[in-house]
Amino acid sequence: MLLLAWLERRRLGPLPRRAVLMSWAAGVVFSLDLLFWHHAIDYVGAGLATVLGNLQVFIVAFAAWALFGERPSTPLMVGTPVVFAGVVLISGVFDSAAYGSDPLLGVAAGVATSLSYAAYLLLLKGGSDRAAGPLAHATVVATAGIALLSPWFGGAEFVPSWPAHGWLLVLALGPQVLGWTLITYTLPRQPAALTSLLLLVQPMSTVAISTVVLGERPSVLQLAGCVVVVLGVLYGSRRSAAAKVPVQVEG
Repeated sequence: MLLLAWLERRRLGPLPRRAVLMSWAAGVVFSLDLLFWHHAIDYVGAGLATVLGNLQVFIVAFAAWALFGERPSTPLMVGTPVVFAGVVLISGVFDSAAYGSDPLLGVAAGVATSLSYAAYLLLLKGGSDRAAGPLAHATVVATAGIALLSPWFGGAEFVPSWPAHGWLLVLALGPQVLGWTLITYTLPRQPAALTSLLLLVQPMSTVAISTVVLGERPSVLQLAGCVVVVLGVLYGSRRSAAAKVPVQVEG
């Protein structure tokens, strides 16, 4: 990320001070997002934690309306609960999945995850129309934030071990750098609520990849949830793309 940010800086010049400060703020809330997310999985199980972590769709939609003047289109608002229903099915809530060791704390951590994630997306969107620079700043701050906050969240393992940290390195250089660069590039260029809706393709993709790579066999309800997610995203994004250009952010 630092290399990509350096190349971007050479081409476009330094980031404005406002963009840097908002990227730092995004890094702080992103560190909270990751910490809360991992604890939500521990407390309430991966299924319900997935649903709770994606409540950010509704938060982003209404926050973007208030902050950026992005009035959600009717198809987007119709597609959002449809997609969320698909995420619920994918999570296994209606199957025999365990709810974890402490559902109450899990719900609290899941809601905190959604709030943090929504704030992260909105701060990146409002800071700059660049991709690599803001994301690099946010990543550095998030790394420091996780290290500093880890004692209050159960501690952290700083000594590398194999193959765990090898897989983390692959994750960092592949999906994280590439995926978040594309997301950060997209955020200023389309309505925030639409970006948030499209990100809900992640649970569906996870089911597909885990089936192929890990040999997991999704239930009928989870497969039905994949279909619902695809249909909801296609409906919400297709109609929204054809809608009028959203209101520009002043300043």
